[in-house]
Amino acid sequence: MALAALTRGQAGGMRARRAGRRSTGGARDTGGTILSPDEVLALLPQQEPFRFVDEILEVSDNHIVARYSFRPDADFYRGHFPGHPVTPGVILLECIAQVSVVSLGIFVVALESGLDAVKEGLALFADAHVDFSGIVEPGERVTVSAKRVFFRRGKLRSKAEMHLDDGSMVCSGTISGMVVPR
Repeated sequence: MALAALTRGQAGGMRARRAGRRSTGGARDTGGTILSPDEVLALLPQQEPFRFVDEILEVSDNHIVARYSFRPDADFYRGHFPGHPVTPGVILLECIAQVSVVSLGIFVVALESGLDAVKEGLALFADAHVDFSGIVEPGERVTVSAKRVFFRRGKLRSKAEMHLDDGSMVCSGTISGMVVPR
């Protein structure tokens, strides 16, 4: 059953529990928890200087949309084509992974297994097939959108796209990650 997308404004930081699924008596919470975009962002384990998600605009059980602005003073620009810096493809892939695998995975795991399961697991990159069709220069903002292909046995696969603010596509493809115990 698909849920309507929650935007930051709609969610307003509120959490809701799906009826009848929460454990009682101090046992582990196994009930589904619907997280707001801000709550998903707060649970994202990557931190500065290696966090490539500024805001999550929409999230549901089958899609996510998020943005990131590449800081002109990021250290990797110093050596990646001095004089004409370009964001490395592996950093673009990391940005896509943090949105379409980690952030979407946090939402899906919380929804299906509860907040405790999110805190006990760690989403790791597994594989990707990405086609690059543009570049990202220092200071540019990207929007990453992803749709869930599947989530089973702790593995999430998503189809993702990255676009610049002008709408031009930077890259697209499929990316997978898996949840492992912390």
